[in-house]
Amino acid sequence: MKQTPKNKLKELRKKHNLTLRDLEKRIGINYSVISRIESGDRALTDSEINLICDFFQVSSEYLLGRTDKPDAEREEISRSFYGGPEDITEDEREYLDKQLAQYRELKKQFLENQKRNT
Repeated sequence: MKQTPKNKLKELRKKHNLTLRDLEKRIGINYSVISRIESGDRALTDSEINLICDFFQVSSEYLLGRTDKPDAEREEISRSFYGGPEDITEDEREYLDKQLAQYRELKKQFLENQKRNT
């Protein structure tokens, strides 16, 4: 079966054990609207796509059925951080993750010190 937005939305909702009402409470889209989207009676608006993708942490390309990779956009960003399309080894990834964490901690400390000194 071709994955369409209605299939993807229902699949994501079920995967996270959410009822229509649960999802309504979490993202602010009325449950009847979600139901109509899932049944194919209504198309998604751009703002609904953004809300759903942000909540489920998936790309719009995935939600719209254009890719099977839930986080294709995030993967591209990650690959650019790691230096390109070639795969890196696990130890290289761990090293880079540690360096990034260290940088973020130093930046946080710097900003806190700067705030105290002003």
